[in-house]
Amino acid sequence: MAEHPPSPIPAEGRRRVVVSNVSPELDGGRFAIKRTVDETVAVEADILADGHDQLAAVLLYRGEGDEAWSEAAMAPLGNDRWRGWFRVTRLGMCRYTVRAWVDHFRSWQRDLGTKHQAGQDLTVDLLAGAQMVEAAARRAGEGGATQLAAWAEVLAGRAPAPWETRLELALSAPLADMMGRHPDRGLATTYDKELRVVVDPPLARFGAWYELFPRSLGQGGRHGTFKDVEAHLPRIAAMGFDVLYFPPIHPIGRAFRKGKNNNPACLPGEPGSPWGIGSAEGGHKTIHPELGTLEDFRQLVRRARAMRIEIALDIAFQCAPDHPYVKEHPEWFRKRPDGSIQYAENPPKRYQDIYPFDFETEAWEGLWRELKSVFEFWIEQGVTVFRVDNPHTKAFAFWEWCLAELKRARPELIFLAEAFTRPKVMYRLAKLGFTQSYNYFPWRNTKHELTEYFTELTRSDPREFLRPNLWPNTPDILTQYLQYGGRPAFMVRLVLAATLGASYGIYGPAFELCLNQAREPGSEEYLDSEKYEIKTWDLETPGNLADLVQRVNRIRRDNPALQDNGGLRFHAVDNEQLIAYTKSTADRTNIILVVANLDPHHVQRGWLELPLDDFDVPDAGSCQMHDLLTDARYLWQGGRHYVELDPRFSPAHVFRLRQRVRTEQDFDYYL
Repeated sequence: MAEHPPSPIPAEGRRRVVVSNVSPELDGGRFAIKRTVDETVAVEADILADGHDQLAAVLLYRGEGDEAWSEAAMAPLGNDRWRGWFRVTRLGMCRYTVRAWVDHFRSWQRDLGTKHQAGQDLTVDLLAGAQMVEAAARRAGEGGATQLAAWAEVLAGRAPAPWETRLELALSAPLADMMGRHPDRGLATTYDKELRVVVDPPLARFGAWYELFPRSLGQGGRHGTFKDVEAHLPRIAAMGFDVLYFPPIHPIGRAFRKGKNNNPACLPGEPGSPWGIGSAEGGHKTIHPELGTLEDFRQLVRRARAMRIEIALDIAFQCAPDHPYVKEHPEWFRKRPDGSIQYAENPPKRYQDIYPFDFETEAWEGLWRELKSVFEFWIEQGVTVFRVDNPHTKAFAFWEWCLAELKRARPELIFLAEAFTRPKVMYRLAKLGFTQSYNYFPWRNTKHELTEYFTELTRSDPREFLRPNLWPNTPDILTQYLQYGGRPAFMVRLVLAATLGASYGIYGPAFELCLNQAREPGSEEYLDSEKYEIKTWDLETPGNLADLVQRVNRIRRDNPALQDNGGLRFHAVDNEQLIAYTKSTADRTNIILVVANLDPHHVQRGWLELPLDDFDVPDAGSCQMHDLLTDARYLWQGGRHYVELDPRFSPAHVFRLRQRVRTEQDFDYYL
């Protein structure tokens, strides 16, 4: 039998404290959690040691480039679990870890009190305490050395003081506080990992997105330009949107160009799909000539930013057959046995107008650098927000490298992953560096589906790394719910998206006008989709949702509770067609209650149970419920209430809860 090698003796075997099970920690510290500027990071850990000594622990944190650690005290929660928190204040990467040690002084102070109560002789104990205080004085320097040295003299009996004074000092809070500022950490244990948090701008946490095709803003069927978009900016700003997102703005390939309704046969004059990128006129670093010039685009970015709107670009890493890359770098594409380049397929569907990049090519390094340079080119033009098309069909390793490199130079960048794919793939992309993610919201329609899904996103591990951006529709997605629910379905999905999520978006004109005709039964493709033709929109059509969208976005901006996902709680209603939830700020100064009718065809009624204790309102207390959608006000007494919603008029309530307060002058007002 082979002999086992001897176990190595530790370099320092006197460290008695164990630090483990630190959270949040993603995949053993492999990935960073996410926060935005001025948010907090709450950290917990199991901290324990042999015996019965008192312990002390701190949370260490520092920003990128900081040499020294900052500290935040950790407090015990019970059962050897500890918690501390810190606030992130600047963009970029921040690191954190946990350090803990045996607190011999507090252990001594605790035991001294017990011995005193038992009537034991404390002479030697006070001398032992004096030695610890003297050692702390040497550590303190100018930060308390004089005071500590004087107290040590009193404890040791070398300074004249009655016995009662010595004992009172030994057990005093001021001495404990001063000793806590200068602890003996010589045998402290530091957690064996430095964990990371990436700090993004506030727009990564909270924002409203509006998608439009610039080419459809021309008059009389004319191809729209960036100048036309400029003229449209005041309307977008008035509706309260933070991000204006464009599909690809590059030249569109002519070879195998798709026609109307994704017809493989393209008729003369049809513009093709913007996602068929590249032609003789240029590729991913070129603007479609009919949209305008590069300077026109820069001007649009500047004008939008002056109105507090960021322009977001779609980055789709794929090529039309006549993209310059195909001729200049054929090694970046997969070859078929007959020598032709493999076009995109999702059998039985074929996309002959698109060549995907081959991420297994031997020339992968050159491909990676070129694709990264596409982002860098548009960043130079002033773009800081990107929607990335189908990132789940590109190599994970590429995204981890590319996004880290880009954000190292520009930490304010935001990347939205358009990845309607398997949950673990979406989660992986979020961990790799994508700031936000599309998700399954379009297909979560029942109360059970919505409750279960958003509980997962906001109350379990994904909350630390995945920021959902909720879209009820996109140019690719017209759900069955919208197809058959009419205008009320669009109204309720708007309210749900804008209040369940701190970030949401709409494919604008189609959503505002409640377009709901699919290409064919069972399809989620729009009939006469804007992806394949230039549209002329009459956004003043009666029944449009512009006023509702504006009202909803104003409610979001006025209520901090809707600007974060952490305060979401669902509440019981005795009707499966009614859903109720609250969002609240941590200090309960802003509480929003949403009650929505998920049935777009019928009036629904039910009894809502609202746990008032959760909002610091007594069970018998009164609350004024201000419906921010209609401006109606109701006085609710207690926690059980009848609700009724007619989807033809307003399929939802968005209440602000205002607690009734009685002053000394017996005058009622509402918080």
